[in-house]
Amino acid sequence: MENIKRRDFIKASAVVTGGVAMNASTISSVFASGSDVIKVALIGCGGRGTGAAADALNSGQNVKLVALADAFRDNLDAAYNNLSKRYADKMDIPESRKYVGFDGYKQAIKDADVVLLVTPPGFRPDHFEEAVKQGKHVFMEKSVAVDAVGVRRILAAAKIAQQKKLNVVVGLQRRYQYNYREGIKRVHEGAIGDIVSGQVYWNSGGVWVRPRKPGQTEMEYQMRNWYYFNWLCGDHIVEQHVHNIDIANWIKGKYPVSIQGVGSRAHRTGKEYGEIYDNFSIEMTYDDGTVVFSQCCHFEGSHNRVDETFQGTKGRVYLSAGGRAILWDAKGNEIYRHDPKGNPNPYQREHVELFEAIAKGEYKFNDAEYGAYSSLAGIIGRIACYTGKVIKWEDALNSPIDLFPERLAWDANPKLLPDANGLYPVAVPGINTNLFI
Repeated sequence: MENIKRRDFIKASAVVTGGVAMNASTISSVFASGSDVIKVALIGCGGRGTGAAADALNSGQNVKLVALADAFRDNLDAAYNNLSKRYADKMDIPESRKYVGFDGYKQAIKDADVVLLVTPPGFRPDHFEEAVKQGKHVFMEKSVAVDAVGVRRILAAAKIAQQKKLNVVVGLQRRYQYNYREGIKRVHEGAIGDIVSGQVYWNSGGVWVRPRKPGQTEMEYQMRNWYYFNWLCGDHIVEQHVHNIDIANWIKGKYPVSIQGVGSRAHRTGKEYGEIYDNFSIEMTYDDGTVVFSQCCHFEGSHNRVDETFQGTKGRVYLSAGGRAILWDAKGNEIYRHDPKGNPNPYQREHVELFEAIAKGEYKFNDAEYGAYSSLAGIIGRIACYTGKVIKWEDALNSPIDLFPERLAWDANPKLLPDANGLYPVAVPGINTNLFI
């Protein structure tokens, strides 16, 4: 990969950091729980955004949703109608605070104390920088970037958020799930010795497809069908499998030094699937020689598996989003089992803990750094499979490749366009790798 010299990277980061800091003032307001209203803006009004807004309104604090922003009016209206039916007394959104278009997020952020950033991941660096610039607390969904340029921007803004004592929670909700916390706590305390290997999985039937409609521009089509374009999604290894990759990094307490793997479009090959693969298998190698195997696929009708398991020098651990955490010693004797009933909804817990800290005037969360690095691990996995090469962490972090369009407008074109048959370029290792590194 083409490298950027470290001093140039540091210089570039300083430019981004300065841009975020220049016009921002440090937040110092303290919200007394139960009295002062915490004003919330939702940026991204799709299904996940609507869910995040509901979680915020159910946080147990004196919260009001005061602004909505989305590129599409129909998404905004659907979210508003859905939430109004359930939380009418917690919403104060006149027509003047419903922002539609590419730049509406800037105005919505101004209206709030806390912003929920729940657009497709490709927009996250722009939106996070603006929220930090305006001095707002943040909940932002995973993934936080789709390329290394975006990762560097997130890391730079995260430093400013820390200086300003802005709470930032990232939607890697397993970090807020009790069975993961309890299981990994015991691992870190040495219950199964040093982790020497692991396997993480997200194998499922895939997600929705939104076919092209007459009259759509290419920009609108790709944004409506965002899961299948890397400038928006990053491929499913980044957008979805990042959850499991993050567990590997959490349990190891570090990030891989190199990643290699294979992947392909084995079944989902039609033009409606844009440019992404339907399967990835990667090996993440850490500096102590530990190798964690990672597998994800979108194969309809295949065996579903979404969990993580790790082997240590004195035993092993099994973890799952379904609420399980089980530890065994080296002889196979069970030494800990977490009761799945003892698991509050982790999506809700993210917001309960975030808004409690804000209400108390406490600075407790800066998830942006681990969110950025786990996103980068997924990005490296994608690049490794697209190219068929071993990709080193530092090389990838310094990569200049920027997937974002030169201009955001409905009549502007994304960088990747279909051919005359409606098919998009797809990575083939050893053939067209220059398109992807």
